[in-house]
Parts: sequence; structure tokens; C-alpha cells
Amino acid sequence: MIVTTTELFKQAYGKYAVGAYNINNLEQVIGLFRGNLGKSKSNDEPEDASKAAPFIIQISRGARDYTDKRFLESMIRTAEQVFPEAIFAVHLDHGTEEVCYDCIDSGFYSSVMIDASHCPFEENIATTRRVVDRAHEKGIVVEAELGQLGGVEEDIVGSVKLTDPDQAAEFIEKSGCDSLAVAIGTSHGAFKFSGKQGLHFDCLEKIQAAVPANFPLVMHGSSSVPKEWVDRINNAGGAMKNASGVNEDEYNKAAKMGVCKINIDTDGRLVWCATHREFFRDHPEQFDLRPAGKLFMANYADYIVHKNTMLGSNGQLEAVREVLGK
Repeated sequence: MIVTTTELFKQAYGKYAVGAYNINNLEQVIGLFRGNLGKSKSNDEPEDASKAAPFIIQISRGARDYTDKRFLESMIRTAEQVFPEAIFAVHLDHGTEEVCYDCIDSGFYSSVMIDASHCPFEENIATTRRVVDRAHEKGIVVEAELGQLGGVEEDIVGSVKLTDPDQAAEFIEKSGCDSLAVAIGTSHGAFKFSGKQGLHFDCLEKIQAAVPANFPLVMHGSSSVPKEWVDRINNAGGAMKNASGVNEDEYNKAAKMGVCKINIDTDGRLVWCATHREFFRDHPEQFDLRPAGKLFMANYADYIVHKNTMLGSNGQLEAVREVLGK
């Protein structure tokens, strides 16, 4: 069942973070739903309540442009029917003002992100306010961004600019946004850090203290880029050198400090890449895409279970269902 991110954040605040996973194709959709319901290996397995989690499906501008946007929407609608026990939000990731309006008017999305973080402060506020007014008319919630992340992912190219805690409360009040993506040291893509850098928890602490009580914060660019999957890619012919990500052990600490949503995109791509490289390396006679696709769906579902464990959202689905009366 599709709900708003606000409904999920009310249950998560200060306890755990909800995983926000980007999808681009059918196999990712199926693996994502299975993993969030504890159905790791097969659609026929019963739900494992100790692993089941609420989640957020993210659709980027790149995913919408990959094919016709209606394909993704139809796949998610079908997954909602196949997995009726799932509770999730459908969220536009890094939208422009024009794309936000398109998603708001579509009647499909429950949440949109307007990313005007590259604009001057007052322009960011004004742009966000216009999107908020349009979205709230239709019961859709809005995520905005203050500060900038580094790195590259799809068409997102950023230079690092940490969120100014002193501006955060003013931005929220004037823009009317429902959640705020903050820059605290993460970055997009598979090459986030060099050396032993980590998240700027001192900055996050100041932001949480400055914004309204229980206001949900968001971490973008938060894939962990596991060495295991990078090594598997490289051992199967890849050339990903010096890839690094966010320490998963920092997720829970961030959640306790008001981060309710943690975005994960790169990790899903790594699982996809490693699975397919290994399969066709080990089965050079194969040309059928389906065996590799089935293997990926299982691997991705398993990885979602693992990721939700680190986020603290595993086992929370029934509690959310009870509160929402779904």
C-alpha cells in the first residue's frame, strides 16, 4: 500500500531510518519488494515478520528517462497487487520544478523532492515554496535540500557544501517543506571518501537542535559501497578502483539524531553488476537473460534485508501497519 513519507517518518523518528531505494527495472522492483517483506529467495516463501520493513521507492529523473516513465509506474502498481502486505512510499528523487509538477499531476507519487540546492538561498526557498503549495493541494509531501553533496550519480554533479544549521530552521519555516535533505559529508556515486573520513555528526547535531522538534531529516548519497561487491565486480572483469562509501555502522547513530530517510542507489547497481558479470563469466555458453535476472532478484532481496538491518527498520512493518490501520 502506498503511503506518504510523512506517515512513515512519524513512526521512525529517533528510532530507525527508512531505506529509500532507487529502481530502474523489473528485477529491481521484484527484489526490492521481496527483500522488504523478508521473502528473500522466492516469491513463494512466507513473509518473515522479523525482516519485514516499510520502505521508500525512489524514481530519479534518469530512471524516468530510461524508458517511458509509465513503465516504472505500471510495474510498481503491479507489485503493489502482487505484494499487498507491503507498505511503502513512492518518491521522486532530485526533481526539477517542472518534473515535480509532472509527478504531482500524475496522481501516482506520494512524495516529491525538489532539488534547488544549487541556487542561492532565497531562490531555493522560493522554488521549494511553489512546489510545496502545488503538492500540498493534492496531499503530496515535499522533500527539499539545503547544502550540496559532492560526487556524481546519473545527472547529479555536486560540489561539497555542508548544510548551515543557522539557515535550516529559516528554510523550513519559509519553504514549508515536509523533510529536509542535509549535507553532512556524504556524496553521490561509488567514490565517496578517501582515507578515513566519515559523517559530520557535529554538523548533524547542530541541525537537529536548530530545526523544529521531530522534523525529519534525510541523508542522500548514503550507499556503503561494500568491498565484497566491489571485489566481486573486479574479480569478474570490472575496474572499480578505490571505491568507498558510508560506514553502515553510522546509519543508526544518524537515525537517533533525526535522520528518518537514508538514500541508497549505488549499492543496488553494484549488486546488479557483480551478479551479471559473475553469471556470464561462469556460464559463457548462456545468452538467456532470465537466469541471471532471477539470480539478481534473490541477491538484491538478500541485500535489502541486510541493509534494513543496518538501518534498524527490519521488523518494523507490523508496528507501522497497526498505527496506520492498514
